[in-house]
Amino acid sequence: MILITGPLYSGKRDYARRILNCSQEELGCRAVWNVQELAAACEDLEALADRLAQYEIVITTEVGGGVVPVDPDQRAARENAGRLACLLAQRADTVVRMFCGLPIFLKGERPE
Repeated sequence: MILITGPLYSGKRDYARRILNCSQEELGCRAVWNVQELAAACEDLEALADRLAQYEIVITTEVGGGVVPVDPDQRAARENAGRLACLLAQRADTVVRMFCGLPIFLKGERPE
């Protein structure tokens, strides 16, 4: 599995399409994105990470780099998203961080 992470609108899905050589429609069958939303209310992050690791590519948006929310539920959702990203990175063969449309390889082989 390839984990692609990075801030909003950093080119994560475009990069995934490029390395898979597929259309946007095909990407929906081979990859999953916005997994931080799945993590928000999840009580078993290990099981969620195992399930998501079955995809060719998992795309997650980095959260927690900005202002800490006042709402405790929003803080908990961010905490879960960060913990899930760590679990996915452990399971991934390759981890790529996208920044300004540029892939930065954190783990594994360059998939291109």
